[in-house]
Amino acid sequence: MSAQNLLVELFVEELPPKALKKLGDAFATVLANSLKAQGLAPADAAVTAFASPRRLAAHVAGVLAKGVDEPTKSKLMPTTVALKDGQPTEALRKKLAGMGRAHLADLWPQAVDGPDELVVEGDGKAEAVYLKSLAKGVSLGAGLQNALDDAIKQLPIPKVMTYQLESGCDLPGWDSVQFVRPAHGLVALHGADVVPVKALGLDAGSSTHGHRFEAAVDPVPLANADTYADTLAKRGAVIASFAERRAEIVRQLASAAERVGGGCRPIEDEALLDEVTALVERPNVLVCEFEQQFLDVPQECLILTMKANQKYFPLLDAQGRLTNKFLVVSNISPTDASAVIGGNERVVRPRLADAKFFFDQDRKKTLESRVEGLGKVVYHNQLGTQGERVERVRAIAKAIGQQLGGDVLARQADTAARLAKTDLLTDMVGEFPELQGVMGGYYARHDGLSEDIAFAIEDHYKPRFAGDALPRNAVGTVVALADKLETLAGMFGIGNLPTGDKDPFALRRHALGVARMLIEGALPLQFHELTRLAFSVFPAGRLQDTVVPLDEFLIERLKGYLKDGGYSAAEVDAALYAQQLGLWSTVPRRLAAVREFQALPEAPALAAANKRIGNILKKADEAGDSVNADLLKEPAERALFDAMRATVPGADAKFEAGDFTASLQALAALRAPVDAFFDGVMVNAEDPALKANRLALLRQLHRAMNRVADLARLAA
Repeated sequence: MSAQNLLVELFVEELPPKALKKLGDAFATVLANSLKAQGLAPADAAVTAFASPRRLAAHVAGVLAKGVDEPTKSKLMPTTVALKDGQPTEALRKKLAGMGRAHLADLWPQAVDGPDELVVEGDGKAEAVYLKSLAKGVSLGAGLQNALDDAIKQLPIPKVMTYQLESGCDLPGWDSVQFVRPAHGLVALHGADVVPVKALGLDAGSSTHGHRFEAAVDPVPLANADTYADTLAKRGAVIASFAERRAEIVRQLASAAERVGGGCRPIEDEALLDEVTALVERPNVLVCEFEQQFLDVPQECLILTMKANQKYFPLLDAQGRLTNKFLVVSNISPTDASAVIGGNERVVRPRLADAKFFFDQDRKKTLESRVEGLGKVVYHNQLGTQGERVERVRAIAKAIGQQLGGDVLARQADTAARLAKTDLLTDMVGEFPELQGVMGGYYARHDGLSEDIAFAIEDHYKPRFAGDALPRNAVGTVVALADKLETLAGMFGIGNLPTGDKDPFALRRHALGVARMLIEGALPLQFHELTRLAFSVFPAGRLQDTVVPLDEFLIERLKGYLKDGGYSAAEVDAALYAQQLGLWSTVPRRLAAVREFQALPEAPALAAANKRIGNILKKADEAGDSVNADLLKEPAERALFDAMRATVPGADAKFEAGDFTASLQALAALRAPVDAFFDGVMVNAEDPALKANRLALLRQLHRAMNRVADLARLAA
């Protein structure tokens, strides 16, 4: 049966830009998968998604006009019920009549009528009567209707609109439809033929609409499914493919920056690029500029207002500093673009002026003068004000600073923690909450504070997201740790825990930040002491005792972080098992040692032996681990004892020196004596003294083997 390519398009009003790419991919994927499931398209059919501000479309290759007929076989009933004296029973006749095939009983035993056939076959237990038939393939019209209904139903619509149809009933506007935006057109082409399907009150046709202002014709007729993209580009002035439109914007941005010269480059922002791609149908990048005087304002403020409010691409110079030029992605391409450029420059000027005004006004008050005002800002109704929170963060920061750097670091951390939240009371942060911390750093420098304090105030929110940089100095690290630990303890203590995909207080991000700072910063801090310190700064009775759940939560985030770094679950479990509440700074070296150990030929046997030893010791009575050499009767236990005396001290010395890899590798020499021990020695001897001595030997061995990692967790 011949196959042709299929094109389906929904033409709608402007779709939500931040959701457009996801909507386009979902529409094409669900539509194609449904066609494949119905046998109308091959499993490896090429699928192309299209998504522009006013359309969702999908092109599916090799779609059949009718699905292939499939042979089927259904069990009717056991022969003991279906046949009597070799003839069909009344039960079988009724069953066949209900299926519209009563005549097959009359043809028995030659019960064949075209593709229908009654046969007797064994089902593995007993014989039964089966009906073999041929299931008719679904027609494209019916199958595409099912697929289209599924695609619309399963769209990840952020918010549904209810709108009224203009026709289709006696009273215009009476019928209502729910969709992401009002739909005004439906195209369904199989090759050059229209497939008669319906959706959202629309009948399928073979024409669409192009650019609102620049299309050569309206409507735009489509000759066939394969000319869709080219026809829209040439006659409709629309680049239908999201990916192609995005690539064209990237190309034009780079070209425009090159024309400006001076090594300029547009700011990199993937989310902004996706959003702008979803706002235009045929992009045209233009160069605009603003007055030099606005560059006196911190560039973060100007960049944010241009990106967030206007969807512009600021231009940076070769040193990464903001210039007074920016790029606009226009949706029109006039011969003379001066009016478009001038309009965008006029629009951005008041926003930049507001930013300059906020910056100038904020600098009239010092950060220190704003500290008292934090006591009037509610942080959380169960946790008090921002002022109270700052005092808790200060207490944690001073304790950590004292441990890491003595009095000097403790004083610096205290100062930074006291001022870190004051920029929340500034006009600039009130207008742009994303700049909290950043503006505090600028205002700290204006107040004459040191760079260490300014950096710490700016960085104490870091890392803000996965892959973000860590604080740049020790003061910032201390305050960032204190801030995150206070948040985690407070929220856990009042029961505000993450659930499923909901984490309104970003506790997972805070926990990951703690893990990254402890590990990547190689901080000599005991993890369990930090969580207990965080709980201790809250007033008695304010929090529930949830320190253990918080420990477990942090450990799970640590495991996720390590697995994302390329380590297996077994490696992570082995390295963390004994040290999960200790110094996390040693974890990378432990993991490296585990990976090196696994490469040794002795590793599998030692891991299995370690697991066996652990199981033996779990069942044994608690006793000491002092070995009496005089009670070592068997040659194999004497040999193991001697091998341990020769090997373990060196392995322990390497461990104490922090060379975990060498420590584990030294223990590889124990493989042969360990194997011989289990082959030739009965641990559970009848003599209680011998049994206790052998258990003590195994305890010593178990402890020596598990100092770096729990090797049993590496066993297959």
